[in-house]
Amino acid sequence: QGTYTSPDGTKYVGEYNDGKYHGQGTYTSPDGTKYVGEWKDDKYHGQGTYTSPDGTKYVGEWKDGKYHGQGTYIFGSGPHLGDIYVGEWKDNKKHGQGTYTFASGSKYVGEFKDGKLWKGTEFDKDGNVTATFSDGVRTEK
Repeated sequence: QGTYTSPDGTKYVGEYNDGKYHGQGTYTSPDGTKYVGEWKDDKYHGQGTYTSPDGTKYVGEWKDGKYHGQGTYIFGSGPHLGDIYVGEWKDNKKHGQGTYTFASGSKYVGEFKDGKLWKGTEFDKDGNVTATFSDGVRTEK
């Protein structure tokens, strides 16, 4: 157990093993980025919550520093501002079953493969089916 603060203001408070972040810990950087959760060999690993100053947030499972397993990702900036993805991840990509809700209220429900909409249904904000996806190919309804 310990606390490390670097000259630039980066701070880690938590458990260590062989000099590496390992176990439960909290990491904060001077820009406001924060991670609270489990660590393994200096990497996010297990359950954790990552937040950035722009409002981006990920709550879920990590493996070797990457989103991996079940998680919720809220987009805080860029062209996807306000979008939310809830579902499965593999190596930092949406992969498996999930729901992607757009800020407009429309959504996609189904399977993702390597970050792409793969096999599922797209709905408008009123719940009407607007398209289906099969093997990554979108078909209008």
